[in-house]
Amino acid sequence: MRNDRTGTEPANARSPLRTRAVLSGVVLPLAVLAVVYFVLKAVRTGEAVWTAEAVIAGAVALVAAVDLAVIRRRLRGR
Repeated sequence: MRNDRTGTEPANARSPLRTRAVLSGVVLPLAVLAVVYFVLKAVRTGEAVWTAEAVIAGAVALVAAVDLAVIRRRLRGR
């Protein structure tokens, strides 16, 4: 199946897993800090906008954590 390629992509193309790992590794702690900040701000002010911001930052942190888990699994499979 590999010999019948029709595109221009090299046969030895590699996925940028390490770059993704670095990006997710930077984003995860920043997103967690943002969640803590927004939750504290929501508690202090009582404004709903800070709760929404905390939820968004939490979603970003969750995506980064899942991405790191997927990357770890793929790197171990090599």
